[in-house]
Amino acid sequence: MNAENQGCSERLVTAAYVRQGAQGRRAHELRLRALLEQGKCPEDGWDESTIELFLHELAIMDSNNFLGNCGVGEREGRVVSGLVARRHYRLIHGIGRSGDISAVQPKAAGSSLLNKLTNSVVLDIIKLAGVRTVASCFVVPMATGMSLTLCFLTLRHKRPKAKYIIWPRIDQKSCFKSMITAGFEPVVIENALEGDELRTDLEAVEAKIKALGAENILCVHSTTSCFAPRVPDRLEELAVICANYGIPHIVNNAYGVQSSKCMHLIQQGARVGRIDAFVQSLDKNFMVPVGGAIIAGFNESFIQEISKMYPGRASASPSLDVLITLLSLGTSGYKKLLKERKEMFSYLSSELKKLADNHNERLLDTSHNPISLAMSLKNLDESNDAAVTQLGSMLFTRQVSGARVVPRGSVQTVNNYTFKGFMSHANDYPCAYLNAASAIGIKKQDVDIFLKRLDKCLKTFRKEANQERSINEISDSNAATEQLEN
Repeated sequence: MNAENQGCSERLVTAAYVRQGAQGRRAHELRLRALLEQGKCPEDGWDESTIELFLHELAIMDSNNFLGNCGVGEREGRVVSGLVARRHYRLIHGIGRSGDISAVQPKAAGSSLLNKLTNSVVLDIIKLAGVRTVASCFVVPMATGMSLTLCFLTLRHKRPKAKYIIWPRIDQKSCFKSMITAGFEPVVIENALEGDELRTDLEAVEAKIKALGAENILCVHSTTSCFAPRVPDRLEELAVICANYGIPHIVNNAYGVQSSKCMHLIQQGARVGRIDAFVQSLDKNFMVPVGGAIIAGFNESFIQEISKMYPGRASASPSLDVLITLLSLGTSGYKKLLKERKEMFSYLSSELKKLADNHNERLLDTSHNPISLAMSLKNLDESNDAAVTQLGSMLFTRQVSGARVVPRGSVQTVNNYTFKGFMSHANDYPCAYLNAASAIGIKKQDVDIFLKRLDKCLKTFRKEANQERSINEISDSNAATEQLEN
């Protein structure tokens, strides 16, 4: 309410009360002003009334919400369902223009401001999470795989002769298909087994670069967050190799923002060598609906080139979701979630080790992986080939989601590429195993229930194995008795 309207209100309601109400509104407006001036995530989270006031202020800046607006174009922000309009806070025009996802729309000042503020707030959070020297980022309404494709397509114009992408193996389909979709040939570098861990084979990477020729390689496509027993790539060493050979370096940091170790690897890689861009998921790091990612890097002009490669306008939903979430949490709330995740990782690790010991299995030693854990299923695998996959089914039907059971010898063909030992990141990992992860938002209750149900499933298998062994012993004894009688 402006001063003129406040003066009019004082003729209807006691002036002291109106001024008090104006002061209450002023408290909300001071928060909005700080956000607009600083472009940073507030330290303390906002209440929902402040966020809704802010979104309403943005929405009435878009032409589709102008009183008396007359639209005669093909895209005028018309929405027939009131429910849909409210779901999007009447921010209908999306973000960007036909030639640049980061460009300002003349008839959607509010949506454009939302886009700019979201990118600025997210950049602040990436710095807070550990990549202090990141120069630029933007939210793109695509998940991680397609966002990686956008990066590769941008590099195509810089390296027109290149046809290969060097890729240390990680058995996850979307990152592999991101290279195929961009029209490049993945060169798979098998991981080196060191103890229980699968680590980057740096000698194999450098040998392949020499064999193919640096000018024929689009980039090295490395990974931070991953399922154990694979661990984050040796980013520092890869970054140095890329710098030495003049090869771009794109990092798949899918759910790495929540891990200080993954973010430290990116920061150090950029410090000692070359990292051109790193891509992270919105839903996995900020607990919002699936459908968005952040593309970030250390060279602002290159990140702008990627944003300009996106064809057409884009949905504002991912930007809106993550902005609302970060304003609700504030930096203190997000840091608290990161701290809790790290504590739950330690708890899950210690408790899963106890359970493994009780069942004559072991927690694999994957200390370089800060998010995912793996427990061997060697006894289960040796007793029954189908038991490993059956365990996965049992856990799923008991409402345990996210746990992965990985049998030995699985073969999978993805876009005409055949992977032996698929899901295990290696052709022949020594044992079958089960994965569990401590991701952001996990609670102690989740860990306790998971361990209880896993323990019950493993006891069921042990009981069945003992019964089968007893039956076999009785059968052998009967056969021996018959031979003696004969």
